[in-house]
Amino acid sequence: MSRITAEQALAVLREAELLCAPDQIEAALDQMAAAITARLEGCDPLVLMVMNGAFITTARLLARLRFPLHVGYLHATRYRSGTRGGEIDWIAHPRPAVTGRTVLVVDDIFDEGDTLEAILDEVRQQGAAAVYSAVLVNKRHDRKAPGLTVDFVGLEVPDRYVFGCGMDYQEYWRQLPAIYAIRD
Repeated sequence: MSRITAEQALAVLREAELLCAPDQIEAALDQMAAAITARLEGCDPLVLMVMNGAFITTARLLARLRFPLHVGYLHATRYRSGTRGGEIDWIAHPRPAVTGRTVLVVDDIFDEGDTLEAILDEVRQQGAAAVYSAVLVNKRHDRKAPGLTVDFVGLEVPDRYVFGCGMDYQEYWRQLPAIYAIRD
């Protein structure tokens, strides 16, 4: 796929539909933080952010968690700057080590779940004592990986290509404080 220009990215944003305003996102993050605190506060968890999409969600979520925890990362992708997923590409396996730890994996979106499922499987195979998952956005459709559920979900969006709040459109617009959908 060829890279789009900044001007093309601006055109996409101008035509996009606002799905979740910043105040909705703040409320969702507050709700997620409360649920995560109730479940993991006494567990000394390792919070693993999935790069690049979840770095904004994770940072905003971590600021709301008022208990001891460690932070790490991993980088696995199916998109490689595109808008359609392919095979899992492991750029960085989970760091630090997860052996014997309670782990919370934070991702940006639960779409079909193939990437998240591979990540959770990897964390389990590396010996985590318990594994939880959190996503800012759950995309509503019936193509989910069979049997995969997410423990903490912030928002629901329709089955459309979305960007903002860490999610990108061809590597643009991760920094937006709201979530947008490409016009149909």
